[in-house]
Parts: sequence; C-alpha cells; structure tokens
Amino acid sequence: MADEGLDGWEDAASHERALEPIELVRQSGAILRMGRLMLSAGTASYRVKEAMQRAAIALGITEHHAHVTLTEITATSHREGIFRTEVTEVRQVTVNADRIARLDALKERLAPGWTAARLNDALDAIERHAPPYPAWANALFGGLACGAFALLNNARALEIVAVMIAATIGQYVRRTLVRKGFNHFGTTAIAAATASTAYLSGVAIINALPFGDASQTAGYVSAILFLVPGFAIVTGALDLAKLDFSAGVSRTAFAMMILVAAALGLWGVSLVAGLDPGAGEPFAISWEVRLVIWAVASAVGVLGFALMFNASPKMALAAAAIGAVANVGRLWLVDRGVVIQAATVLACVLVGVLAAIATRATGYPNITLNVPATLIMIPGVRVYKTMVSLNEGFSIEALSAGIDAAFVVLSIAVGLVIAKLITDPDWSFENRPARRAARAG
Repeated sequence: MADEGLDGWEDAASHERALEPIELVRQSGAILRMGRLMLSAGTASYRVKEAMQRAAIALGITEHHAHVTLTEITATSHREGIFRTEVTEVRQVTVNADRIARLDALKERLAPGWTAARLNDALDAIERHAPPYPAWANALFGGLACGAFALLNNARALEIVAVMIAATIGQYVRRTLVRKGFNHFGTTAIAAATASTAYLSGVAIINALPFGDASQTAGYVSAILFLVPGFAIVTGALDLAKLDFSAGVSRTAFAMMILVAAALGLWGVSLVAGLDPGAGEPFAISWEVRLVIWAVASAVGVLGFALMFNASPKMALAAAAIGAVANVGRLWLVDRGVVIQAATVLACVLVGVLAAIATRATGYPNITLNVPATLIMIPGVRVYKTMVSLNEGFSIEALSAGIDAAFVVLSIAVGLVIAKLITDPDWSFENRPARRAARAG
C-alpha cells in the first residue's frame, strides 16, 4: 500500500511537471533578474521597466507588465495564452553607475532571438564585475567632493583639509555599515555624526595651532554632503512626473528619510558641541579669480561625486565638465541678483540638456551624468543656518532657512524634469518606447 501511495504521488508530480511551462518560467526569471539588477544599481523605475520590456521582446514574450517601487518588482509575462507572475525584492538601496552603464549597454544589444540562457550568461558577466574602486578610494572621492563644496562656501585651506578628512571618514563608515546590512536610517545618522564630529575636532586642532584660525561655518555642512541621496531625489522626481506614484512616492519618501537622518546626526552633534553663528565671508578677490575658483571647485566636486558613485573615469570627467559649466552659470546669475531658486532651475535645465547631448555622443546613461552634476548645488549655507537657529531657539529663523534650502533642492528636481521633457521624447510621451519596441519585435 505504501508503494502504491508513493507511485501515485510520483505520477501526480510527473503530471504537474508536464503541465508546467518550463520555458516561460526561465524567460520570466531572466527578465525579472534584469530588472532587479537595474533597480539595485539605483536607476529610475521607468528605466527598469524599459529594460525589462526590451528583454521580454528579445525572449519572445508577447506581453509584459511590471510594477516597480523603490525596493520591489512585480512582473507578469504573457506568452501564447499563458502567463506567469513573479515578485522580487531589493533590500540594499545603493548606487553603482558602472553597473548601470553595463546594463544599459546590454539592453541596447538585446534583439529578438535571444534565449533566457544567453541573457542569464550576460547578466552573470555583469554581476561578476566588482565595484571599480576599493573602499578606501571610494571614501577619498567623497572627501574630495565635499572639500570642493567647502571651497564654494568660502572655506580656507585648512578648513578644506578638515572637511576632506572628515567626509572621507564619514563615507568609509557609511560604506562599511551598508555592506554589513545595517539599517539605512541608522547608517546615515551615524555617518553624519561621525563626519561632523571629525570636522569640529579638526577645527579645534587647527585653532590650537599658533597660526590656526579656522571657522566652523564654511565646512560643517560641507562635511556631510556625501550623504545627500541625489539619485533618489532625481529619480523620484522623474517617476512622479511620469505619474508613476508608487515608485515616485517611495523614492521621495526614502530621500526624505535619509535627509532627516543626516540632519538628525548633524543637529545632535551641533547641539552638544555648539556652533559659531557667524557666516563665512566671501574672499576679497577679483572677479576673474573668483570665476576660476568656481569652475575648478565645481568640476572637482562633481568629479568626486561621480567617482564615489562608481562611475568610470571618462564618465566622471564628462559629468565634471557639465557640472562646472552649469554651476558657474548659476553662481554668476546669483551674483547678478537672480533669485537662487530660479538660477538653480535654469542651471539644472542646462545640466539636463548637456547630459542628453553627452549621452547621445558617448552612450553613457543620462542619469549617471546629471545627478553628480547637480549635487554641487545643494544649499549648504542655508542648512547650516537652520542648525544654528534651532540650537539658539530661533524657530522662525530655522523654519525660514530650512524652507529656503528645501526649495533649492526642489528647484534641482524641477530643472531636471524640464530638461527631460525637452530632450527625451520617449520619456515625454506615454507608451512610445513600448510601441517602438513592439514594432521592432
């Protein structure tokens, strides 16, 4: 009787395997893997959907739908009257520009006739590529970017050195905690507290020297700029502009959570240590020298951010050139009396247009160029004033400075959205990529 029961179970299992659409399972899994790798690299949700759609057509799937949020993908693949729905989750929210570029290149190679095995082999090769820079170099790139930002905030030589060291330490702590799987909110707060404490300690050491005369103002916020979630802010704005609210809201909420965590760490240290309320004074230099400082600091800052996001050297240099041109123009407009929010919008439109031109010329993903180029525009001085006013109990002043800073960040997103509308018809018109891909298939 036991043998008969076992034989019956084996017959049923064999019958179920015969009914299982094995090839559709393989195809659906390969398509979902393509999307998961794109999402885990930090790119926008609409680009994840586009890559999955291209993969589906290449593998012979007649219809494909995907629902993408910040950390999850739900995808359904249809073929010859049957369908399969799968779900995957990405818990580590990171940015890897090198992987985005490799996946974009793979997406462009996809064509009808590919098999699931061939796609998986290509994805295996991409996954085997480790981040292009070691942890210590990644941390140094973050320090370099923050040091350049401090220079734009009128920091002097020793203050810039203190910022670079503090930001390098903070970025190394953040990267280490992320790799260990520590909570994102806690990681950001700890990294912010570490970097700001290191900067204030550096200022104290400098001022203890006979020739020391360092200010907290120019570098305190600059030392934590590496924590700004630029990719989440930009991709969230783009997803919202596409009416993809599930993705846009989740990305924007994540960006706000990271900003709050960074502000919490920054404020906690400032509350204990106290801050100098004086503002950094501009250098008494000629217009020509100031222009050179703006250009060099902007280029170096964007270069550092791009490399910190694991961009290739050539990709980082392209982003640096774009950022330098746009940010110098922005600072020139502000110097001429243009409201900073308006100047930021115009500068970010220019960033988006130049990035689109560079993308067509080089093939670099647009997002890996425009996000680093705009991070240098973060209003550090206004954030600093918010911290000082909070510590001194001036709630109205703190709220005013905080709102000003928030509107500048919003201006960055608005400028990039406008540029996208101008330069990318596939993004501007609904379903255009899907229709073109279907015709090609």
